[in-house]
Amino acid sequence: MVVFGVSLTLQVGELKMDYITCREPRCRQAKTLAMNDLPLADVLPISASLNSDGRLAIQGRDVRGIVEEFGSPLYIYDEATIRWMCREFVENFRQFYPETDIEYSTKAFSNPAVLKVIEDEGLHIDVVTGGELAFALAADFPVEKINFHGNNKTRQELMEAVDVGIGRITIDSFHEIELLNEVAGALGKTQAVNLRLSPSIDPHTHRLTSTGILDSKFGFSIETGDAEKAVDAALSQPNLDVKGLHFHLGSPLFELEPYDEAIEYVCAFAARMKYVHGLDMQEFSPGGGMAIGYLRSKLPPSIEEYAETIANSLRSACRKYGLDEPRMTIEPGRSIVGRAGVAVYTVGGIKRIPGVRTYVSVDGGMGDNIRPALYEAEYEVMSADDPCGEFKGTATIAGKFCESGDVLAKDVKLPDVKPGDLLALPASGAYCVPMASNYNLQTRPAIVMVTEQSDVRLIRRRETYADLLSTAIYE
Repeated sequence: MVVFGVSLTLQVGELKMDYITCREPRCRQAKTLAMNDLPLADVLPISASLNSDGRLAIQGRDVRGIVEEFGSPLYIYDEATIRWMCREFVENFRQFYPETDIEYSTKAFSNPAVLKVIEDEGLHIDVVTGGELAFALAADFPVEKINFHGNNKTRQELMEAVDVGIGRITIDSFHEIELLNEVAGALGKTQAVNLRLSPSIDPHTHRLTSTGILDSKFGFSIETGDAEKAVDAALSQPNLDVKGLHFHLGSPLFELEPYDEAIEYVCAFAARMKYVHGLDMQEFSPGGGMAIGYLRSKLPPSIEEYAETIANSLRSACRKYGLDEPRMTIEPGRSIVGRAGVAVYTVGGIKRIPGVRTYVSVDGGMGDNIRPALYEAEYEVMSADDPCGEFKGTATIAGKFCESGDVLAKDVKLPDVKPGDLLALPASGAYCVPMASNYNLQTRPAIVMVTEQSDVRLIRRRETYADLLSTAIYE
């Protein structure tokens, strides 16, 4: 028997769609789409549908029409999906642990329009560079709701953060303990901080995105004794107010057990630090790392499952070690915006190698999405012009950059495609845009957001050759 929870009804142009948030664990994050059987519905934005012409639409707006207006390649974000994911996190975590703040990790995708939505939904944010902080300040995000992460913050970045009254700084090195204390003192302030720990837990994700293991540049290792030294050092600084502890295991995490194991370990450490050094853990963060569905064959646990596991683990560990229950902060990034974004490309050359492979080249690639080349990330691919078309074989989607490794997706099933057709890669909302480059001096694509009113807003214009030349010095 499937038990359902929150119902959300969206009006999309002339079409009305009902989405049901599934509360049964085996349903994962799947939604029931009442109006049509859209392929890849589990990884597309929640407002995705087929229009009357049989083409892909978001909030009722034809994707081909959007591309014709704003150009290709194009990243399209769905405001409704971002809002829905924010609410999923807030409602589910506070259901199990009321004293929870949700803190969006802006490194997944930072844009003033998105930050306005995040603020409107009542979330906090974290940043990892002065640039991300500048974006947040430009968007008038409440500075007291900003947390500054990062393993090597510069003096200038710390000065800027402390000077504007940033809510939290998460310290990640011994050098930073001394530097931040000096900066805060010079500004006549006491800065609230948390300490990032490394619990030496293997989260079973890609080695390049595992951050909580012993062999990592991030965090003070509990195992080596550095974490205790950091607690002692930070507590002794006159201009630092140590609020609590933080760790982050990595991303994306499809398993729940690593959270349980790490929380138990860190709380045991916190209890010992309370007894030995007088640490009062008022705040606690197990980071983020919640996965999204990139492939329909590999969907993550529901947000409710993450919330229940993390909340129960923290409560249990606090009881076991005699700790007062701290305020908890959860730091989702990918899982807030990943599903909301769709990358759309135009097909160009097609190369068929009989008995080997068919290459379908598109007008983007590793310059705007390096994740497949860097992390061996996998994506679903669909024809935006014919989402329900009959599969005619497999094709490898190749980018236009001068690298053999510039491949967006290998051997995916597609209907027959031809030059000029549009291909859509769902679940492209996180990390693709922030990690984009101008390799081969390619301009980066435009980004639009489809609002809940079905308006299409340009939230970042397409770069021009003039932009590329603007930093060159000719003398």
